Amino acid sequence: MKPNHLAALPPGRPEAAWSSQELAASTVPSEALTISQMADKSGLTPRALRFYESKGLLAPAREGRGRVYTQTDQRHIALILEGRKLGFTIAEIGQMIAADVGAAASQSLKMTREKCLEQIEHLEKQLHETTEALAELRRIQMALSQ
Repeated sequence: MKPNHLAALPPGRPEAAWSSQELAASTVPSEALTISQMADKSGLTPRALRFYESKGLLAPAREGRGRVYTQTDQRHIALILEGRKLGFTIAEIGQMIAADVGAAASQSLKMTREKCLEQIEHLEKQLHETTEALAELRRIQMALSQ
């Protein structure tokens, strides 16, 4: 199984409160959010937002000691959530964010495409193994029911 190098979600928090499309539809161009507002909107904890900042995935502006999340930061959070949902590592998500801001080299973009293909293969293998395990459990359950 491929290791997951991302911060775990706290219990009771949704996997992703919104997708990239929902974010684009709900974000007012000049809307800037505090860390608490961003946490509520994204379904992440303030600690998770600070973690992603420490890993270089986010760079919110500062107002005094507080963080201010711009529309760009919000888009990057949507990419983080989507990348995490699809099983990408922090480094791979960082490449996606670099591509979003136009800072990615063509080699980096090629690597991201290759990583997508690798992840598709990985998830298809997991799906196959899970399907086989479910079939076996159903056979066992049927045998125990008789």
